[in-house]
Amino acid sequence: MPLLSIFIIARDEADRIERTIRAVRSLSDDIVLVDSGSTDGTQEIAARLGARVIFNSWPGYGQQKRFAEDQCRHDWLLNIDADEVVPPDLAAEIAALFAGPGPAADAYKIRIAEIFPGEPAPHRFAYALAPVRLYRKDKGRYSPSPVHDRVDLAPATRVARLKGTVHHYSVRSLGEQMTKLNSYSDAQADDLDRRGQSLSVVRLAVEFPANFIKAYIGRRHALRGVYGFMTAMNYAFYRYLRVAKHWERRLQRRSAEAPAQTQTDAQERRDG
Repeated sequence: MPLLSIFIIARDEADRIERTIRAVRSLSDDIVLVDSGSTDGTQEIAARLGARVIFNSWPGYGQQKRFAEDQCRHDWLLNIDADEVVPPDLAAEIAALFAGPGPAADAYKIRIAEIFPGEPAPHRFAYALAPVRLYRKDKGRYSPSPVHDRVDLAPATRVARLKGTVHHYSVRSLGEQMTKLNSYSDAQADDLDRRGQSLSVVRLAVEFPANFIKAYIGRRHALRGVYGFMTAMNYAFYRYLRVAKHWERRLQRRSAEAPAQTQTDAQERRDG
């Protein structure tokens, strides 16, 4: 029977990490938690529950998950985030995959549905993604991108999809969500600079309303009451912030370059 390793990246998740680890303990004898500097006791809770806790300074999302992959002992990997929970039906489905000869595919997509505070389970119309989260180590690897969270698969990898859904408790509070999104907008602005991309100034005007509509209508937050409206507003402001920070940096660079160019022009006039 193929053996499965489970890896989690975390920082200051003491209020959520126990539920996350307990939900998957029956699936693996190798649970790896990579911590980037928690000060709230996350490491101690994880270790008490049987996880191997390893410290690694924060390098970005993709790089941290690649580091975690390298710490795993087994050929199959399952990635769960610290704010996610594998419910019993999905845990049973994964266990059944590894019974007998093992999985028929090389990688599996798993539906991940967000749960807002006060909701006991994912809303019927909750926004959900279905990324690859369960995969063979020799067939997949997390992208090294500091902001994009995805598994890059080898050519001809056989991909299937599980029936169950991961429960994603992504929002502790609106304030905490905004703090996290503000930090993420910094990382995205950094990534745009690193890749030499330039966003149109027009997006400063359209980014907020377009993304509010995307979240409120496209992601069906309109069906989830007042909390749906508030989280749609947070999402729209975050998307605006990444563009605003990108443009702020461009303006700062232009301001810094102008005096240097003026001095160069003056020197050329004197030399001429």
